[in-house]
Amino acid sequence: MLLQKKQSPLMGIFWMAVTGFCFIMVTALVKTMGPRLPAGEAAFLRYAMGFVFLIPALLSLRTAHLTRRQWVLFSVRGFFHAGGVILWFYAMVRIPIAEVTAMNYLAPIYVTVGAAIFLGERLAARRIIAVIIGLVGAAIILRPGFREVSSGHIAMLIAAVVFAGSYLVAKVMADEVKPGIVVALLAVFVTIGLAPFAAADWITPTGQELKYLAGVAFFATAGHYTMTLAFAAAPVTVTQPVTFLQLIWAALLGALWFMEPVDIWVVLGGFVILGSVFFITWREAMLNRRVTPDAPATKG
Repeated sequence: MLLQKKQSPLMGIFWMAVTGFCFIMVTALVKTMGPRLPAGEAAFLRYAMGFVFLIPALLSLRTAHLTRRQWVLFSVRGFFHAGGVILWFYAMVRIPIAEVTAMNYLAPIYVTVGAAIFLGERLAARRIIAVIIGLVGAAIILRPGFREVSSGHIAMLIAAVVFAGSYLVAKVMADEVKPGIVVALLAVFVTIGLAPFAAADWITPTGQELKYLAGVAFFATAGHYTMTLAFAAAPVTVTQPVTFLQLIWAALLGALWFMEPVDIWVVLGGFVILGSVFFITWREAMLNRRVTPDAPATKG
């Protein structure tokens, strides 16, 4: 007999707000650490340090009885995610935090398109309109022809596509394997995938850099955990709007801590993208099925 969990919208909103704080701390620490360490090495160290938080889930692998097909899919997801993480670390230290945060929200939009192409999901007219609106938001942020589009912007555009590939594989595996194992194996294969990039351009990290990366591992893991608590406490249509706070916090953090000017076009474009993501999520909730990730999150 299945037990019906009691939902609490206020607790869902609280835990999603905590999630946003954790992910903003991830971006702040990476930005503060600076670009001295190559992106591949920094990402590798972050995931390697994160293993300590995943030991219980890793121990349960012995009883998971994964098939060969599942191992292949997990490795494919790890390959996608490793590439996305490298690009995210590269972009974070080169463009303003608000721009990274806003462009990070493109991933769920790409997932919607990918689900239609690769998983046979129906791409209804409303979804197509939402996708177009999301891409318009990205154009507002980048404003090609009116401002310089740097390598950091290009990296984030590609990262969103790559993360979407990771999410699509996760969607398939979430129906077959326990969530804890999905998260743990992501960490395993991402670490393996990042190792060659780290070794190819290794720079011995300082003690301060290791402290920053340990903090990144802690807040990233905590953020994914509190996000799970939020989804358990309230419907996604309640928790999704709270993710809008991340863009506001990112803009304030960039302005107050890193002295980055607040670009009204970035904020406007970010809210256009978030509105598109919220509409897609709301429609899926109404149809009692979710195709896009429950909420965009920092991928560090």
